[in-house]
Amino acid sequence: LQAVADLNYQPNVMARGLAAGQSLTVGVLTQNITSPYNDAVLLGVLQGLRGSDYSPIFADGSWILEQEQQAIQTLVARQVDGLIVFGGETPDETICELAHQVPLVVAGRNIAGLSNQCVYVNNFAGAYKATQYLIELGHKRIVHLTGKMSHVDAQERLRGYQQAMMDYGLELDEALVIEGNFQEQSGVLAVETLLLRGRPFTAIFAGSDQMAYGVRLALYRRGIRVPAEVSIIGFDDLGSSAYTTPPLTTVRQPAVAIGQAAAEALVAMLKAMPYSIPVFHPELIVRESAMRYP
Repeated sequence: LQAVADLNYQPNVMARGLAAGQSLTVGVLTQNITSPYNDAVLLGVLQGLRGSDYSPIFADGSWILEQEQQAIQTLVARQVDGLIVFGGETPDETICELAHQVPLVVAGRNIAGLSNQCVYVNNFAGAYKATQYLIELGHKRIVHLTGKMSHVDAQERLRGYQQAMMDYGLELDEALVIEGNFQEQSGVLAVETLLLRGRPFTAIFAGSDQMAYGVRLALYRRGIRVPAEVSIIGFDDLGSSAYTTPPLTTVRQPAVAIGQAAAEALVAMLKAMPYSIPVFHPELIVRESAMRYP
């Protein structure tokens, strides 16, 4: 149990099933609490806890391992009855060990060994669908703007993009894969990097809607028309994506439903009730930011 020891985990003696000893709180480890996607997940958590008598305590990990460890320590010190871990940099094995000590559900991430405690969308399939759609529109020089590659979801989306390109016999040009950080500014920087490299491209698949917004802005500043000259697809389907210019074609992952399912599963665990984890499949939402080439 060295991994748990590294977190200085202290068993919560008040959460051993005795109602009189429960705190009636659940800890929620968040990431980048200002992100619109994370905000939607947390809204789902609140909906899932509604009427359960459990109240959430939020702690932000900000995708920084040391900060996540401190957040977990803080939540455990508050004697929460269970934990919802959203994304994060904490190693899988550490979370698995922690799950043996405290009721725990993982949101937005799939961990081997915790298959019935993870609520997530199939990132590989979503990225494959987005890339396939662009290919079937006639695009061959397709850029993929990834999230931070230490994130499992970014890795899975990259694999989906690569697999679609290979399945259609298209070249995998490393110069057309650029690492971002899921935020708007990295979309702006990615376009500037692409133009400096001078490699031709006709479409960009961004690993998040926020990065797609930055891509759109950078292309606009350069006088490059979307989608007439460059097509764009995002990932998330944030509420504002239907109102961009042009409206963004994107991959929908149901953030609110993911958060709600995670909370409902944790409450069922705490009440020793049967539960099942729903399967969330990504959906391609076709709007106006991608068109046939040429």
